[in-house]
Amino acid sequence: MVILRTLQWGPRHGHGIGQAIRANSGELLQVETGSLYPALHRLEKQGWLSAEWKLSENNQRAKYYRLTTAGKKQLLAEQSKWDLFVKAIAGVMKPAQ
Repeated sequence: MVILRTLQWGPRHGHGIGQAIRANSGELLQVETGSLYPALHRLEKQGWLSAEWKLSENNQRAKYYRLTTAGKKQLLAEQSKWDLFVKAIAGVMKPAQ
């Protein structure tokens, strides 16, 4: 869900996705390369991302990922699941008296 959310704001290369996750989480979430790239490939295989090779801002060849229509739908589904999960945990942490 975090990768899909990051790409909601436009295409990024893998390193940029990792940087955005780290920055937007206040440096609390750090996605390692060994986790990020296999996840990107899985999401691409599922049809939730598309990718194309371009030159990065450093003039290096990089694979840029973008959300597909199916990926946008999946993001909405994942967000709904997340909202329910947060509500459930909040109920456990602060039960009604």
